[in-house]
Amino acid sequence: MVLISHGTGGSAGQMGWLAEPLAAAGFLAVSVDHHGNNFVDGYLPQGFAFEWERPRDLSFVLDALAAEQPLGMVGTAGFSSGGYTGAALAGARIDSGALQAILDGRAPVPELPEFPGLLDALTQSVPGERLAQAFAQAGRDYSDARVRAAFLICPAIGELITEESLRAVECPVEIRWGDADTITPPKGNALRYLGLIPAAGGRSVGVDVEHYHFLGDNADGTEARRQVAGEVVDFFRAQLRAGHGK
Repeated sequence: MVLISHGTGGSAGQMGWLAEPLAAAGFLAVSVDHHGNNFVDGYLPQGFAFEWERPRDLSFVLDALAAEQPLGMVGTAGFSSGGYTGAALAGARIDSGALQAILDGRAPVPELPEFPGLLDALTQSVPGERLAQAFAQAGRDYSDARVRAAFLICPAIGELITEESLRAVECPVEIRWGDADTITPPKGNALRYLGLIPAAGGRSVGVDVEHYHFLGDNADGTEARRQVAGEVVDFFRAQLRAGHGK
């Protein structure tokens, strides 16, 4: 089984370019719409700001599926914020102090193209005390021992993840990025995950590959998506065989 997590503001359907090859290869591919952060159900500021709710979404899905059938070996693959989601399930933890600095205005927050004015919308929607309580949960451990391997595509919020937690990730992790990505620039994101996770491997998909080339309807990214989807299938074939993965 492979759990698939979409990018911020995306949808499960937008990840069909990855789910379909996995299903064709014999995996049970399970993709979700993250609440408040998908364009199918609509946007909420909490859905964009509370990134740590994403791994909880996927653990909830595993709980529901486990009540119906044996899970077998489980992996996770994600794009952008979905890449962070996969890393969190493997043990990556957010630095709650860094988040608090953003909330207090002591650190800048990059503007999200999918949700301009996010911080203002968030503070207007959630009372200050409740917001502080929510942010205090950000640094908790949201790993799930059922997840044996993770494939991260242009993973986001790398600079908000603690170095200690990344060095403690034990499961196999594979990472891909585009050198022309200006939304999740590789230096502070993919390359940080790659450099700190002990069992991580990865490479650039190309010097001209951009972030949004990994959206399912982007014609310019067709070849990049085809290539990465094939590598995702190969990775999970190798890591989710009986006796492999940790």
